[in-house]
Amino acid sequence: MPNNSPTAVGPSEPPQSSKDAAAQARRLAMVDAINQVFTLFRLNYHNQYLKAFGNAAELNEVKRLWLEMLGRFDARTLLSAAKMVIETSEYLPTLRTMIHYCEKASSDLDLPDAHSAYIEACRAPSPKAAYNWSHPAVYHAGKRCDWYFLQTQPESVAFPIYRDIYEEICQAVRNGTQLEPPVPPALPEKAPEPLDRARNQEKLQALRSSLKL
Repeated sequence: MPNNSPTAVGPSEPPQSSKDAAAQARRLAMVDAINQVFTLFRLNYHNQYLKAFGNAAELNEVKRLWLEMLGRFDARTLLSAAKMVIETSEYLPTLRTMIHYCEKASSDLDLPDAHSAYIEACRAPSPKAAYNWSHPAVYHAGKRCDWYFLQTQPESVAFPIYRDIYEEICQAVRNGTQLEPPVPPALPEKAPEPLDRARNQEKLQALRSSLKL
């Protein structure tokens, strides 16, 4: 019989730090979403589902693959996409189909995925408030993250922090929050003064502390 337990995708190691704890919490939310998605598919595509996933070991491997390939989306998007599939298709979706519906679920609110938003925030010229943003969430996440921080830190450092802030803002948007559009400044923004290494480390630590990383 298929394994529909909350940890069917696989066990996780206990978090070793606050940063690990945040990543672990996000992963557990995604694991739970994947399991909920497959439960919805089992209930709605019963015969097709049992034919495709009659073997529990194979089902868990498929879930692990979906967890990896859909990792750029958040848990809410996965569930929204699954409901869209059920409402519009008589057939059990493939992974490719599910990716398509996840992209559609995100684009319905014109929210780019986290990495695309990060690239846009890094490349947008100054003054930032005058730039034609794809969505105000991209701007507000960059502002909270700090523009100079995004410009001076490598992606391996900056992206995880930007992603967490951006996903928090996106969740608020999905819950109905209306973001204020950026207001272009009356005068050109001054370029930020370069920070020395010690001050830059202090700013990075402050950002991490604010996100409880």
